[in-house]
Amino acid sequence: MLFEHDAHYYAEQVRSGIVTASELVERALANIQQLNPILNAVTIVQATAAREQARQQDRQLQAMPPAERQQLPPFWGVPTLLKDLGQHQQGQPATEGSYLVGNYIAKRNDHFVTAVEAAGFIIVGRTNTPEFGFKNISDSKRNGRVNSPFDKERNAGGSSGGAGAALKAGIVPIVMASDGGGSIRIPASFNGLIGLKPSRGRIPVGPTNYRGWQGASINFALTRSVRDTWTLLKCLQVEQYEAPFMLPRIQQTRLQPLTQPLRIAYTFETPFGEPISSDARAAVEVAITHLRAQGHTLVEARPTVDGERLIRDYYLVNGVETAAMMTHMGHPPREAMELMTWAIYQLGLSVSAVEYTQLLTRWDYYGVALERFYREYDALLMPTTNGGAPRHDAFTPDATTWQQLQQIDQYEQAQRLELICQMFQKGLDYTPFGMQMNLAGQPAISLPIAQTAEGLPIGIQLSSAKGQDYLLLQLAQQFEQVGMLDSRVVEVRESTL
Repeated sequence: MLFEHDAHYYAEQVRSGIVTASELVERALANIQQLNPILNAVTIVQATAAREQARQQDRQLQAMPPAERQQLPPFWGVPTLLKDLGQHQQGQPATEGSYLVGNYIAKRNDHFVTAVEAAGFIIVGRTNTPEFGFKNISDSKRNGRVNSPFDKERNAGGSSGGAGAALKAGIVPIVMASDGGGSIRIPASFNGLIGLKPSRGRIPVGPTNYRGWQGASINFALTRSVRDTWTLLKCLQVEQYEAPFMLPRIQQTRLQPLTQPLRIAYTFETPFGEPISSDARAAVEVAITHLRAQGHTLVEARPTVDGERLIRDYYLVNGVETAAMMTHMGHPPREAMELMTWAIYQLGLSVSAVEYTQLLTRWDYYGVALERFYREYDALLMPTTNGGAPRHDAFTPDATTWQQLQQIDQYEQAQRLELICQMFQKGLDYTPFGMQMNLAGQPAISLPIAQTAEGLPIGIQLSSAKGQDYLLLQLAQQFEQVGMLDSRVVEVRESTL
């Protein structure tokens, strides 16, 4: 039986005694068994551990009087899935989408996972992702491609592609995810879901890594309702003094309606100054019409930044962080990883410490520029993606680029960077809107308000100043209250569109 409601709904059923945590876990495991052969969304199933945790929660609940049950964590007894990239859970395997890690078993919880468990969730498995999360589609050689719930010839997105497919198909009512360049928001757009990337410093980090991709990467979730997003954000937010980035907690206890109109910028251009697709433009126009009807002032404007320089710096940072990871692993050979990973690794080896410091300084100044933009505008409206879920081979580099990547270690740094740009160009053209908020640390949310001409979901993205996650959720609530957010479960079939 599919999970057609949000996580709040099932948590209330557990607290009310209508259903047990064990029954919900069995439903999730049955859904995986039925749908995963079609979607390939789940890489690891944790049936034994999930069943034992559910039995423990059921026993605790039975011993509580009704009044005490209402004091339980808000997602008590609700099954969920972690992303198979980071988000380590003690005693459970983690593949990172790569053969390179072998049969690794996590030795301890990430702080994020501990917070997820404290919220009451029962973890039933892990979702598919590209190798080390480097792509905007999910098709690792180790775990295979993730099929869109709408069409198995299309990809569910990346890097949280398995999470997006699993939630849209109704396998579980909420899924954990992460975002280093759009990896929550892209699957949210492709699958018709809500995808919030919180502000940098909002969500717990460590103990393995305290600054993923120099703070660009952050853990959170994909959801089907604004109330799930809001409640989860309240559960997971921290003031983590040992972390390199920190924000004060959101103090509001309820998600209140907006009390005054906002000044919202919008754009029909990519961060590189290029026109967006007709499908993306139509989605933005739908959002503009709604926001104006709510009394907000809409102004066509976007931050004035060097988009080309930013994307090149983004690739350089990913390269250096990958080289550091590979150094920790003992510099594994080319055959141990996918060609894309090898190429990014080789780029990172060519970057000097001086160059790295300089580009991180440019990141900081970009954050300053974006914050100045948000002093003039309360939020920025853009598309989330330039279209719906792409076909599986849509972003494959051409044969010449592929051949040159094989010898990338023979080139100088400038040539290596050009090859990386060529390797990612098709995917970047399709999803250019996400990474600027990762670089600068601002919150951004993708909302499922539109469809492409082919009938596939496409999202719009709202971003705001650092720390303004609450404001974005208030805006999301305005869309939801008039029935514009279509996050309904879709029927998964063997046939395609």
